[in-house]
Amino acid sequence: MLRQEEIKPTTDFQSLAEELQSHILSFLPYRDILRCTSLCKALRQTYISSSELQYIVELGGQQLLPVPNADLDHSASNSQRLQLLRDNAHAWFKFDIHSFETVSIPVQNKMWVANGHLCLWERHHNSTTVFPILPKPSQYKIECDRAPTSLRSDPNAYSFDVIMDPAQNLIAIAYASIDDDFHWDEEEIYVVLGVLDGGGIHPQAAGQTLFRSKLPGIQSGDNTSTDLGSLKLKCFGRHIALCYSLRITSSDFFNEWLWGLQIWDWQHSTTSSSVLSDTIHPPREAANDFCFLGNDRLLIFGDDMKLYSIEDMSQAPQLLACFLLPVSVKSIQCKYSMDAIAHSSRPQILNQRTMWTSDPERQLLSFVTFSPSLIFIICTSIFFDPDLFEGMLEAIQWENWGPLNARVFQAPSRCNICVGGNRVLLAFPANDTTNWHVPRKYRLHVMDFSPLAVERRQGLGRVVKEPSTIEITESQTGKSLELAESLTTSLPYVEVVLDQDRTFGHRGFENIWMDKDRIYFHHGSNQLEVIEIAPT
Repeated sequence: MLRQEEIKPTTDFQSLAEELQSHILSFLPYRDILRCTSLCKALRQTYISSSELQYIVELGGQQLLPVPNADLDHSASNSQRLQLLRDNAHAWFKFDIHSFETVSIPVQNKMWVANGHLCLWERHHNSTTVFPILPKPSQYKIECDRAPTSLRSDPNAYSFDVIMDPAQNLIAIAYASIDDDFHWDEEEIYVVLGVLDGGGIHPQAAGQTLFRSKLPGIQSGDNTSTDLGSLKLKCFGRHIALCYSLRITSSDFFNEWLWGLQIWDWQHSTTSSSVLSDTIHPPREAANDFCFLGNDRLLIFGDDMKLYSIEDMSQAPQLLACFLLPVSVKSIQCKYSMDAIAHSSRPQILNQRTMWTSDPERQLLSFVTFSPSLIFIICTSIFFDPDLFEGMLEAIQWENWGPLNARVFQAPSRCNICVGGNRVLLAFPANDTTNWHVPRKYRLHVMDFSPLAVERRQGLGRVVKEPSTIEITESQTGKSLELAESLTTSLPYVEVVLDQDRTFGHRGFENIWMDKDRIYFHHGSNQLEVIEIAPT
Protein backbone atom coordinates (compact mmCIF):
# COMPACT_ATOMS: atom_id res chain seq x y z
CA MET A 1 0.00 0.00 0.00
CA LEU A 2 1.29 3.47 -0.89
CA ARG A 3 1.81 5.92 1.91
CA GLN A 4 -0.28 9.09 1.70
CA GLU A 5 2.74 11.31 1.06
CA GLU A 6 3.62 9.18 -2.00
CA ILE A 7 0.28 10.01 -3.72
CA LYS A 8 0.90 13.06 -5.88
CA PRO A 9 -1.32 14.65 -8.49
CA THR A 10 -0.17 14.01 -12.02
CA THR A 11 -1.26 17.45 -13.15
CA ASP A 12 -2.61 20.75 -11.82
CA PHE A 13 -5.33 23.13 -12.95
CA GLN A 14 -3.01 25.64 -14.57
CA SER A 15 -1.45 22.98 -16.77
CA LEU A 16 -4.81 22.36 -18.46
CA ALA A 17 -5.62 23.89 -21.81
CA GLU A 18 -7.16 27.36 -21.61
CA GLU A 19 -10.43 26.13 -23.14
CA LEU A 20 -10.73 23.46 -20.44
CA GLN A 21 -9.92 25.94 -17.69
CA SER A 22 -12.66 28.22 -19.01
CA HIS A 23 -15.15 25.34 -19.13
CA ILE A 24 -14.42 24.36 -15.53
CA LEU A 25 -14.64 27.94 -14.27
CA SER A 26 -18.02 28.37 -16.01
CA PHE A 27 -19.63 26.10 -13.37
CA LEU A 28 -18.73 28.54 -10.58
CA PRO A 29 -20.89 31.41 -9.32
CA TYR A 30 -19.84 34.72 -10.80
CA ARG A 31 -18.26 36.01 -7.57
CA ASP A 32 -16.04 32.90 -7.36
CA ILE A 33 -14.96 33.41 -10.98
CA LEU A 34 -13.89 36.95 -10.10
CA ARG A 35 -12.04 35.74 -6.98
CA CYS A 36 -10.11 33.14 -8.97
CA THR A 37 -9.14 35.53 -11.71
CA SER A 38 -8.06 38.21 -9.25
CA LEU A 39 -5.59 35.86 -7.53
CA CYS A 40 -3.83 34.47 -10.61
CA LYS A 41 -2.52 36.27 -13.70
CA ALA A 42 -2.91 33.16 -15.86
CA LEU A 43 -6.56 32.73 -14.87
CA ARG A 44 -7.07 36.44 -15.39
CA GLN A 45 -5.91 36.02 -18.97
CA THR A 46 -8.23 33.03 -19.37
CA TYR A 47 -11.12 35.20 -18.19
CA ILE A 48 -10.21 38.07 -20.54
CA SER A 49 -10.06 35.65 -23.47
CA SER A 50 -13.41 34.00 -22.68
CA SER A 51 -16.61 35.83 -23.63
CA GLU A 52 -18.55 32.99 -21.95
CA LEU A 53 -16.97 33.68 -18.55
CA GLN A 54 -17.48 37.42 -18.98
CA TYR A 55 -21.12 36.82 -19.90
CA ILE A 56 -21.63 34.73 -16.74
CA VAL A 57 -20.05 37.49 -14.63
CA GLU A 58 -22.12 40.18 -16.35
CA LEU A 59 -25.37 38.26 -15.75
CA GLY A 60 -24.52 37.63 -12.10
CA GLY A 61 -23.24 41.15 -11.51
CA GLN A 62 -26.46 42.61 -12.91
CA GLN A 63 -28.36 40.05 -10.78
CA LEU A 64 -30.02 38.39 -13.77
CA LEU A 65 -30.71 34.79 -14.72
CA PRO A 66 -30.59 33.27 -18.22
CA VAL A 67 -34.03 32.36 -19.59
CA PRO A 68 -34.31 28.60 -20.17
CA ASN A 69 -35.84 27.26 -23.40
CA ALA A 70 -36.45 30.73 -24.80
CA ASP A 71 -36.97 31.09 -28.53
CA LEU A 72 -33.68 32.87 -29.13
CA ASP A 73 -31.55 33.59 -32.12
CA HIS A 74 -29.14 30.69 -31.60
CA SER A 75 -26.70 32.15 -34.11
CA ALA A 76 -25.84 34.93 -31.63
CA SER A 77 -22.44 34.35 -30.05
CA ASN A 78 -21.59 34.82 -26.39
CA SER A 79 -19.64 37.96 -27.26
CA GLN A 80 -22.70 39.42 -29.03
CA ARG A 81 -24.96 38.62 -26.09
CA LEU A 82 -22.39 40.06 -23.69
CA GLN A 83 -22.25 43.31 -25.65
CA LEU A 84 -26.05 43.53 -25.81
CA LEU A 85 -26.30 42.99 -22.05
CA ARG A 86 -23.77 45.76 -21.37
CA ASP A 87 -25.37 48.11 -23.88
CA ASN A 88 -28.80 47.61 -22.31
CA ALA A 89 -27.43 48.44 -18.86
CA HIS A 90 -25.76 51.61 -20.13
CA ALA A 91 -28.87 52.69 -22.05
CA TRP A 92 -30.78 53.13 -18.79
CA PHE A 93 -28.43 55.96 -17.83
CA LYS A 94 -28.47 57.72 -21.21
CA PHE A 95 -32.01 57.52 -22.58
CA ASP A 96 -33.72 60.65 -23.89
CA ILE A 97 -36.55 61.62 -21.56
CA HIS A 98 -37.88 63.95 -24.29
CA SER A 99 -38.29 61.14 -26.81
CA PHE A 100 -41.59 59.37 -26.23
CA GLU A 101 -44.80 58.19 -27.85
CA THR A 102 -48.29 58.54 -26.41
CA VAL A 103 -51.15 56.05 -26.18
CA SER A 104 -54.77 57.06 -25.56
CA ILE A 105 -56.38 55.63 -22.42
CA PRO A 106 -60.12 54.85 -22.17
CA VAL A 107 -62.06 55.85 -19.06
CA GLN A 108 -61.04 53.72 -16.08
CA ASN A 109 -60.95 53.48 -12.27
CA LYS A 110 -57.90 51.25 -12.05
CA MET A 111 -55.04 50.81 -14.47
CA TRP A 112 -51.70 49.06 -14.59
CA VAL A 113 -49.09 47.83 -17.06
CA ALA A 114 -48.19 44.13 -17.22
CA ASN A 115 -46.12 42.23 -19.78
CA GLY A 116 -46.28 45.08 -22.29
CA HIS A 117 -50.08 45.36 -22.02
CA LEU A 118 -52.27 48.10 -20.57
CA CYS A 119 -54.90 46.66 -18.22
CA LEU A 120 -57.94 48.80 -17.36
CA TRP A 121 -60.91 48.26 -15.09
CA GLU A 122 -63.91 50.59 -15.02
CA ARG A 123 -65.85 49.69 -11.88
CA HIS A 124 -69.09 51.62 -12.53
CA HIS A 125 -69.70 50.09 -15.94
CA ASN A 126 -68.10 46.82 -14.85
CA SER A 127 -65.84 46.62 -17.90
CA THR A 128 -62.28 45.46 -18.45
CA THR A 129 -59.97 46.43 -21.29
CA VAL A 130 -56.61 44.91 -22.20
CA PHE A 131 -54.46 45.77 -25.19
CA PRO A 132 -50.75 45.69 -26.10
CA ILE A 133 -48.92 49.00 -25.78
CA LEU A 134 -47.13 49.83 -29.03
CA PRO A 135 -46.69 46.09 -29.70
CA LYS A 136 -43.44 44.72 -31.05
CA PRO A 137 -43.33 42.12 -33.86
CA SER A 138 -42.06 39.40 -31.52
CA GLN A 139 -44.65 40.08 -28.80
CA TYR A 140 -47.56 37.76 -28.09
CA LYS A 141 -50.63 40.00 -28.01
CA ILE A 142 -53.80 39.85 -25.92
CA GLU A 143 -56.58 42.28 -26.73
CA CYS A 144 -60.10 42.34 -25.31
CA ASP A 145 -62.74 44.83 -24.23
CA ARG A 146 -65.68 43.30 -22.39
CA ALA A 147 -67.70 43.14 -19.18
CA PRO A 148 -66.60 40.26 -16.96
CA THR A 149 -70.15 39.58 -15.70
CA SER A 150 -70.28 36.34 -17.67
CA LEU A 151 -67.70 34.88 -15.29
CA ARG A 152 -69.90 35.38 -12.22
CA SER A 153 -72.88 33.29 -11.15
CA ASP A 154 -74.79 36.50 -10.30
CA PRO A 155 -74.57 39.11 -13.10
CA ASN A 156 -75.77 41.83 -10.67
CA ALA A 157 -73.02 41.17 -8.14
CA TYR A 158 -70.60 43.88 -7.02
CA SER A 159 -66.92 43.59 -7.99
CA PHE A 160 -64.43 44.64 -5.31
CA ASP A 161 -61.19 44.13 -7.19
CA VAL A 162 -59.88 42.72 -10.46
CA ILE A 163 -56.46 41.43 -11.51
CA MET A 164 -55.41 40.69 -15.08
CA ASP A 165 -52.24 38.75 -15.86
CA PRO A 166 -51.41 38.71 -19.59
CA ALA A 167 -48.41 36.44 -18.94
CA GLN A 168 -50.84 33.68 -17.91
CA ASN A 169 -53.86 34.89 -19.92
CA LEU A 170 -55.69 35.06 -16.57
CA ILE A 171 -58.37 37.32 -15.12
CA ALA A 172 -59.55 37.07 -11.49
CA ILE A 173 -62.44 38.99 -9.92
CA ALA A 174 -63.35 39.30 -6.22
CA TYR A 175 -67.11 39.85 -5.97
CA ALA A 176 -70.20 39.47 -3.77
CA SER A 177 -73.94 39.37 -4.45
CA ILE A 178 -75.82 42.45 -3.25
CA ASP A 179 -79.43 43.08 -2.28
CA ASP A 180 -81.71 45.94 -3.30
CA ASP A 181 -80.19 48.17 -0.58
CA PHE A 182 -76.67 47.50 -1.86
CA HIS A 183 -75.75 45.28 1.08
CA TRP A 184 -73.69 42.12 0.88
CA ASP A 185 -72.75 39.28 3.19
CA GLU A 186 -69.09 39.40 4.17
CA GLU A 187 -68.97 35.59 4.19
CA GLU A 188 -70.27 35.41 0.62
CA ILE A 189 -67.31 36.99 -1.17
CA TYR A 190 -65.82 34.83 -3.91
CA VAL A 191 -62.96 34.94 -6.39
CA VAL A 192 -63.84 33.85 -9.92
CA LEU A 193 -61.25 32.97 -12.58
CA GLY A 194 -61.37 33.12 -16.35
CA VAL A 195 -59.42 33.39 -19.57
CA LEU A 196 -58.38 36.97 -20.20
CA ASP A 197 -58.90 37.00 -23.97
CA GLY A 198 -61.94 34.72 -24.06
CA GLY A 199 -64.60 33.01 -21.98
CA GLY A 200 -64.86 29.89 -19.92
CA ILE A 201 -62.66 28.26 -17.30
CA HIS A 202 -58.95 28.85 -17.49
CA PRO A 203 -57.33 25.65 -18.84
CA GLN A 204 -54.83 25.54 -15.96
CA ALA A 205 -57.34 26.35 -13.19
CA ALA A 206 -58.63 23.69 -10.81
CA GLY A 207 -62.07 25.31 -11.08
CA GLN A 208 -63.79 28.56 -11.92
CA THR A 209 -64.50 29.81 -8.36
CA LEU A 210 -62.17 30.06 -5.36
CA PHE A 211 -63.96 29.69 -2.02
CA ARG A 212 -62.94 31.61 1.08
CA SER A 213 -62.47 30.21 4.57
CA LYS A 214 -64.03 31.94 7.56
CA LEU A 215 -61.71 34.51 9.08
CA PRO A 216 -60.58 33.38 12.56
CA GLY A 217 -61.29 35.73 15.41
CA ILE A 218 -64.85 36.73 14.53
CA GLN A 219 -67.38 35.83 17.21
CA SER A 220 -70.85 35.44 15.75
CA GLY A 221 -73.91 36.63 17.65
CA ASP A 222 -77.05 38.73 17.50
CA ASN A 223 -75.19 41.85 18.66
CA THR A 224 -72.22 41.45 16.32
CA SER A 225 -71.89 43.20 12.97
CA THR A 226 -69.07 43.39 10.47
CA ASP A 227 -68.21 46.06 7.91
CA LEU A 228 -65.81 45.29 5.10
CA GLY A 229 -62.92 47.75 4.77
CA SER A 230 -60.19 47.58 2.15
CA LEU A 231 -59.88 44.54 -0.12
CA LYS A 232 -57.18 43.70 -2.67
CA LEU A 233 -56.21 40.80 -4.94
CA LYS A 234 -52.67 39.90 -5.98
CA CYS A 235 -51.35 37.11 -8.16
CA PHE A 236 -47.95 35.57 -8.78
CA GLY A 237 -47.70 32.41 -10.83
CA ARG A 238 -49.80 29.65 -9.29
CA HIS A 239 -50.67 31.75 -6.23
CA ILE A 240 -53.61 34.12 -5.83
CA ALA A 241 -54.07 36.02 -2.56
CA LEU A 242 -57.02 37.98 -1.21
CA CYS A 243 -56.31 40.45 1.58
CA TYR A 244 -59.09 42.34 3.35
CA SER A 245 -59.88 44.20 6.55
CA LEU A 246 -63.02 44.06 8.70
CA ARG A 247 -64.44 46.41 11.29
CA ILE A 248 -66.21 44.40 13.97
CA THR A 249 -68.76 45.98 16.28
CA SER A 250 -70.48 44.13 19.11
CA SER A 251 -71.85 44.63 22.60
CA ASP A 252 -68.61 43.24 24.07
CA PHE A 253 -66.27 45.72 22.42
CA PHE A 254 -67.18 48.87 20.61
CA ASN A 255 -64.93 48.77 17.58
CA GLU A 256 -62.10 46.51 16.43
CA TRP A 257 -60.30 46.10 13.13
CA LEU A 258 -59.20 42.69 11.85
CA TRP A 259 -57.33 41.84 8.69
CA GLY A 260 -57.23 38.52 6.91
CA LEU A 261 -55.25 36.99 4.06
CA GLN A 262 -56.05 33.81 2.17
CA ILE A 263 -53.83 32.25 -0.50
CA TRP A 264 -54.88 29.71 -3.12
CA ASP A 265 -52.84 27.49 -5.38
CA TRP A 266 -55.43 28.18 -8.06
CA GLN A 267 -53.99 25.63 -10.48
CA HIS A 268 -54.53 22.74 -8.05
CA SER A 269 -57.44 23.55 -5.70
CA THR A 270 -60.43 25.88 -5.30
CA THR A 271 -60.19 25.75 -1.49
CA SER A 272 -57.31 26.67 0.75
CA SER A 273 -56.16 26.27 4.34
CA SER A 274 -53.45 28.89 3.86
CA VAL A 275 -54.99 31.66 5.96
CA LEU A 276 -53.52 34.42 8.13
CA SER A 277 -55.37 36.88 10.35
CA ASP A 278 -54.63 39.34 13.11
CA THR A 279 -56.02 42.31 15.00
CA ILE A 280 -54.95 45.75 13.79
CA HIS A 281 -53.59 47.99 16.57
CA PRO A 282 -54.27 50.84 16.60
CA PRO A 283 -57.51 50.33 14.61
CA ARG A 284 -57.15 51.57 11.04
CA GLU A 285 -58.19 50.36 7.64
CA ALA A 286 -55.11 50.57 5.39
CA ALA A 287 -52.56 49.27 7.86
CA ASN A 288 -51.17 46.29 5.95
CA ASP A 289 -49.82 45.26 2.57
CA PHE A 290 -48.12 42.17 1.20
CA CYS A 291 -46.14 40.81 -1.74
CA PHE A 292 -44.92 37.47 -3.06
CA LEU A 293 -41.17 36.84 -3.07
CA GLY A 294 -40.75 34.24 -5.78
CA ASN A 295 -42.85 31.10 -5.76
CA ASP A 296 -42.57 30.03 -2.13
CA ARG A 297 -42.30 33.10 0.12
CA LEU A 298 -44.65 35.83 1.25
CA LEU A 299 -43.83 39.14 2.93
CA ILE A 300 -46.42 40.90 5.12
CA PHE A 301 -45.99 44.62 5.87
CA GLY A 302 -47.49 46.20 8.97
CA ASP A 303 -45.95 47.48 12.18
CA ASP A 304 -43.08 45.18 11.17
CA MET A 305 -42.23 42.88 8.25
CA LYS A 306 -43.02 39.19 8.61
CA LEU A 307 -41.59 36.63 6.19
CA TYR A 308 -43.59 33.43 5.62
CA SER A 309 -43.05 30.19 3.76
CA ILE A 310 -45.97 29.18 1.50
CA GLU A 311 -44.48 25.95 0.14
CA ASP A 312 -47.14 23.82 1.88
CA MET A 313 -50.56 25.16 0.93
CA SER A 314 -52.35 22.62 3.14
CA GLN A 315 -51.59 24.72 6.21
CA ALA A 316 -51.29 28.33 7.27
CA PRO A 317 -48.15 30.14 6.08
CA GLN A 318 -45.18 29.32 8.30
CA LEU A 319 -43.40 32.27 9.90
CA LEU A 320 -39.69 32.32 8.99
CA ALA A 321 -38.61 35.64 10.47
CA CYS A 322 -39.87 38.98 11.75
CA PHE A 323 -37.96 42.09 10.67
CA LEU A 324 -38.48 45.11 12.89
CA LEU A 325 -38.80 48.56 11.32
CA PRO A 326 -36.95 51.61 12.65
CA VAL A 327 -40.09 53.76 12.87
CA SER A 328 -43.71 53.31 13.84
CA VAL A 329 -46.05 53.94 10.88
CA LYS A 330 -49.78 54.40 10.51
CA SER A 331 -50.11 52.95 7.01
CA ILE A 332 -47.86 51.26 4.49
CA GLN A 333 -47.80 50.44 0.77
CA CYS A 334 -45.54 47.92 -0.98
CA LYS A 335 -44.16 48.40 -4.51
CA TYR A 336 -42.56 45.37 -6.10
CA SER A 337 -42.32 43.99 -9.63
CA MET A 338 -41.39 40.62 -11.05
CA ASP A 339 -40.53 39.88 -14.66
CA ALA A 340 -43.39 38.07 -16.38
CA ILE A 341 -40.96 35.42 -17.61
CA ALA A 342 -40.34 34.33 -14.01
CA HIS A 343 -43.84 32.90 -13.65
CA SER A 344 -45.28 32.73 -17.15
CA SER A 345 -46.87 29.47 -18.24
CA ARG A 346 -45.86 30.28 -21.83
CA PRO A 347 -42.40 31.87 -21.67
CA GLN A 348 -41.45 30.75 -25.16
CA ILE A 349 -44.46 32.64 -26.58
CA LEU A 350 -44.59 35.71 -24.39
CA ASN A 351 -40.88 36.46 -24.41
CA GLN A 352 -39.57 35.27 -27.72
CA ARG A 353 -36.44 37.45 -27.64
CA THR A 354 -35.85 37.66 -23.90
CA MET A 355 -32.50 36.17 -22.99
CA TRP A 356 -32.43 37.01 -19.28
CA THR A 357 -34.71 37.80 -16.37
CA SER A 358 -34.37 39.23 -12.86
CA ASP A 359 -33.20 36.87 -10.15
CA PRO A 360 -36.14 36.70 -7.68
CA GLU A 361 -33.70 36.25 -4.80
CA ARG A 362 -31.64 39.31 -5.67
CA GLN A 363 -33.75 42.26 -6.71
CA LEU A 364 -35.40 45.24 -5.08
CA LEU A 365 -38.65 45.95 -3.36
CA SER A 366 -39.84 49.26 -2.04
CA PHE A 367 -42.41 50.21 0.53
CA VAL A 368 -43.78 53.64 1.25
CA THR A 369 -44.80 54.61 4.76
CA PHE A 370 -47.13 57.44 5.74
CA SER A 371 -46.72 59.43 8.95
CA PRO A 372 -43.76 59.54 8.72
CA SER A 373 -43.53 59.77 4.91
CA LEU A 374 -40.57 57.62 3.87
CA ILE A 375 -39.49 55.43 0.96
CA PHE A 376 -37.60 52.25 1.88
CA ILE A 377 -35.66 50.45 -0.88
CA ILE A 378 -34.55 46.97 0.18
CA CYS A 379 -32.50 44.24 -1.52
CA THR A 380 -34.50 40.98 -1.37
CA SER A 381 -31.38 38.83 -0.84
CA ILE A 382 -31.79 39.49 2.89
CA PHE A 383 -34.98 37.39 2.83
CA PHE A 384 -33.17 34.38 1.34
CA ASP A 385 -30.16 34.34 3.66
CA PRO A 386 -30.25 31.02 5.57
CA ASP A 387 -27.59 32.16 8.05
CA LEU A 388 -29.85 35.00 9.18
CA PHE A 389 -32.73 32.66 10.11
CA GLU A 390 -30.70 29.86 11.71
CA GLY A 391 -31.62 29.64 15.38
CA MET A 392 -33.66 32.83 15.14
CA LEU A 393 -36.21 32.89 17.94
CA GLU A 394 -36.93 36.59 18.26
CA ALA A 395 -37.61 39.47 15.93
CA ILE A 396 -34.58 40.77 14.04
CA GLN A 397 -33.69 44.30 15.10
CA TRP A 398 -33.40 46.94 12.36
CA GLU A 399 -29.74 47.52 13.23
CA ASN A 400 -28.98 43.86 12.44
CA TRP A 401 -30.54 43.74 8.99
CA GLY A 402 -31.57 47.15 7.68
CA PRO A 403 -28.72 49.66 7.31
CA LEU A 404 -26.53 47.49 5.03
CA ASN A 405 -29.43 46.18 2.93
CA ALA A 406 -31.51 49.32 2.42
CA ARG A 407 -31.66 52.96 1.43
CA VAL A 408 -34.28 55.29 2.86
CA PHE A 409 -35.48 58.55 1.30
CA GLN A 410 -38.07 61.11 2.24
CA ALA A 411 -41.30 60.67 0.29
CA PRO A 412 -43.24 63.72 -0.86
CA SER A 413 -45.66 61.44 -2.75
CA ARG A 414 -46.60 57.78 -2.80
CA CYS A 415 -46.69 57.83 -6.63
CA ASN A 416 -43.21 59.11 -7.36
CA ILE A 417 -41.35 55.78 -7.30
CA CYS A 418 -41.16 52.71 -9.51
CA VAL A 419 -39.10 49.55 -8.94
CA GLY A 420 -38.10 47.03 -11.58
CA GLY A 421 -35.47 44.35 -11.02
CA ASN A 422 -32.47 46.23 -9.60
CA ARG A 423 -33.42 49.66 -10.92
CA VAL A 424 -35.41 52.41 -9.28
CA LEU A 425 -37.04 55.46 -10.81
CA LEU A 426 -37.51 58.10 -8.14
CA ALA A 427 -38.76 61.66 -8.52
CA PHE A 428 -37.18 64.26 -6.25
CA PRO A 429 -38.19 67.90 -5.89
CA ALA A 430 -36.40 69.90 -8.59
CA ASN A 431 -35.34 72.52 -6.06
CA ASP A 432 -33.60 71.20 -2.95
CA THR A 433 -34.97 74.08 -0.94
CA THR A 434 -38.58 73.21 -1.85
CA ASN A 435 -40.75 72.13 1.04
CA TRP A 436 -40.98 68.33 0.81
CA HIS A 437 -44.61 68.36 1.84
CA VAL A 438 -45.75 70.53 -1.09
CA PRO A 439 -43.17 70.27 -3.91
CA ARG A 440 -44.21 71.99 -7.13
CA LYS A 441 -41.70 70.50 -9.56
CA TYR A 442 -40.05 67.09 -9.74
CA ARG A 443 -36.99 65.79 -11.56
CA LEU A 444 -36.51 62.10 -12.34
CA HIS A 445 -33.55 60.13 -10.98
CA VAL A 446 -32.50 56.66 -12.17
CA MET A 447 -30.78 54.41 -9.64
CA ASP A 448 -29.12 51.04 -10.28
CA PHE A 449 -28.35 48.89 -7.24
CA SER A 450 -26.70 45.94 -9.03
CA PRO A 451 -23.09 45.17 -7.97
CA LEU A 452 -21.59 45.67 -11.44
CA ALA A 453 -23.27 49.04 -11.84
CA VAL A 454 -21.50 50.17 -8.67
CA GLU A 455 -18.15 48.60 -9.54
CA ARG A 456 -18.02 49.44 -13.27
CA ARG A 457 -20.08 52.53 -13.84
CA GLN A 458 -17.68 53.63 -16.66
CA GLY A 459 -18.38 57.31 -16.15
CA LEU A 460 -22.17 56.93 -15.99
CA GLY A 461 -23.71 58.79 -13.06
CA ARG A 462 -22.33 59.01 -9.56
CA VAL A 463 -21.56 56.09 -7.26
CA VAL A 464 -23.11 56.37 -3.82
CA LYS A 465 -21.38 54.09 -1.34
CA GLU A 466 -21.16 56.32 1.69
CA PRO A 467 -23.95 56.09 4.30
CA SER A 468 -26.75 58.62 4.09
CA THR A 469 -28.67 59.98 7.07
CA ILE A 470 -32.08 61.58 7.08
CA GLU A 471 -33.95 63.27 9.88
CA ILE A 472 -37.41 61.82 10.52
CA THR A 473 -40.05 64.14 11.90
CA GLU A 474 -43.48 62.98 12.95
CA SER A 475 -46.22 65.11 14.44
CA GLN A 476 -48.04 63.75 17.43
CA THR A 477 -51.79 63.92 17.19
CA GLY A 478 -53.13 66.83 19.22
CA LYS A 479 -49.68 68.10 20.11
CA SER A 480 -47.30 70.59 18.58
CA LEU A 481 -44.25 68.64 19.69
CA GLU A 482 -42.08 67.29 16.85
CA LEU A 483 -40.20 64.03 17.37
CA ALA A 484 -36.89 63.83 15.46
CA GLU A 485 -34.93 60.68 14.75
CA SER A 486 -31.89 59.97 12.58
CA LEU A 487 -31.99 57.03 10.17
CA THR A 488 -28.77 55.92 8.43
CA THR A 489 -28.59 53.43 5.53
CA SER A 490 -25.77 52.44 3.14
CA LEU A 491 -26.87 50.06 0.33
CA PRO A 492 -24.62 51.11 -2.63
CA TYR A 493 -26.07 52.34 -5.92
CA VAL A 494 -25.33 54.39 -9.03
CA GLU A 495 -27.51 57.45 -9.65
CA VAL A 496 -28.16 59.53 -12.76
CA VAL A 497 -30.29 62.68 -12.81
CA LEU A 498 -32.10 62.83 -16.14
CA ASP A 499 -32.22 65.93 -18.36
CA GLN A 500 -32.18 69.00 -16.20
CA ASP A 501 -34.47 70.95 -18.53
CA ARG A 502 -37.47 68.63 -18.11
CA THR A 503 -39.39 68.73 -14.87
CA PHE A 504 -42.82 67.42 -13.92
CA GLY A 505 -45.70 68.99 -12.05
CA HIS A 506 -47.34 67.57 -8.95
CA ARG A 507 -49.41 65.15 -11.10
CA GLY A 508 -46.49 64.26 -13.33
CA PHE A 509 -46.14 60.87 -11.68
CA GLU A 510 -49.69 59.71 -11.21
CA ASN A 511 -48.39 56.25 -12.07
CA ILE A 512 -45.03 54.90 -13.25
CA TRP A 513 -44.23 51.44 -14.55
CA MET A 514 -41.17 49.98 -16.19
CA ASP A 515 -40.11 46.71 -17.75
CA LYS A 516 -36.80 45.59 -19.24
CA ASP A 517 -36.78 48.16 -22.05
CA ARG A 518 -39.59 50.69 -21.47
CA ILE A 519 -40.88 53.29 -19.05
CA TYR A 520 -44.58 54.15 -18.88
CA PHE A 521 -45.78 57.46 -17.40
CA HIS A 522 -49.38 58.32 -16.62
CA HIS A 523 -49.67 62.03 -15.88
CA GLY A 524 -53.26 61.94 -14.65
CA SER A 525 -54.71 62.55 -18.13
CA ASN A 526 -56.13 60.35 -20.88
CA GLN A 527 -52.65 59.76 -22.30
CA LEU A 528 -49.96 57.22 -21.46
CA GLU A 529 -46.40 58.30 -22.25
CA VAL A 530 -44.05 55.51 -23.40
CA ILE A 531 -40.26 55.89 -23.47
CA GLU A 532 -38.14 53.25 -25.20
CA ILE A 533 -34.86 52.31 -23.53
CA ALA A 534 -32.87 51.35 -26.62
CA PRO A 535 -29.09 50.83 -26.66
CA THR A 536 -27.25 52.93 -29.23
